[in-house]
Amino acid sequence: MARILVIDDDPGMRAMLEQTLKSAGHEVALAPDGAEGMKEYRTKPADLVITDLYMPNQEGLETIRQLRTLFPRVAIIAMSGRTAAATMLSIAQNLGAVWVLQKPFTIGEILSAVERALRGETQGVESRT
Repeated sequence: MARILVIDDDPGMRAMLEQTLKSAGHEVALAPDGAEGMKEYRTKPADLVITDLYMPNQEGLETIRQLRTLFPRVAIIAMSGRTAAATMLSIAQNLGAVWVLQKPFTIGEILSAVERALRGETQGVESRT
């Protein structure tokens, strides 16, 4: 069982990921933006951080930069559903995200990404064509 921090400004996405990850046996912490996510991580570090890229207060790319600088060993999954998602996810990967997912994704896709990220595997941009 891993401790996973989910950072997303969409309450529905946070709830879905929390339920999915808890059902898979993981401990889950939630944050509505990158600033709150960093506070949560400093209070109680996680094995994996899943972060959206577009959020108020502190967006995902800055959150990834901070995590990589302060906590270089943490696994990070970046996700986004915006029009420029592929470009932004590629940037996230260059900044240190080990796995990236374009929204919408299936429960199977997120669980696979989580398990692979926790094992230390990395991949390229996932796009649904």
